[in-house]
Amino acid sequence: MKKLFFLIFFFGITSTGFCQLKSNTFEEVDSLQQIQKRKIIVFIHTDWCQFCQRMKATTFKNQKIIEKLNSDFYFIDLNAEEKRDIAFNNQTFKYKPLGNNVGIHELALQLGTINNQILYPVLCVLNEKNEIILQYSNYLSPKDFNLFLEKLKE
Repeated sequence: MKKLFFLIFFFGITSTGFCQLKSNTFEEVDSLQQIQKRKIIVFIHTDWCQFCQRMKATTFKNQKIIEKLNSDFYFIDLNAEEKRDIAFNNQTFKYKPLGNNVGIHELALQLGTINNQILYPVLCVLNEKNEIILQYSNYLSPKDFNLFLEKLKE
């Protein structure tokens, strides 16, 4: 009986209190836009970027942010050093090696370049037609990211 109680309690908490951030792929977003038009937020990062990792550990774990992203936007998590080809917006983007175990994905370059350089983390916001409407390159705390999302909804 105790096991049953704990199972019900555990699943009750995980299904209601701890919502997971839904991260889509570019290919999924192409299809989802046919069903419901939304702005797309692309989080461009690398594994070695400390500010990127901090945003993943804090900002993208915040329940308010998760709920807003899941309900109002399509969220894409893009590692700038992703090696697989990505089909998006009727194009195929590839990884570009720049040296020994160093390189960058063409799509990260296209979406994340600001003033001829890319500094991580980058938030790129696309409208419903997949056009860049905003790029922001800096760490955002949960509080600041919440304000960022509020402005995007206006």
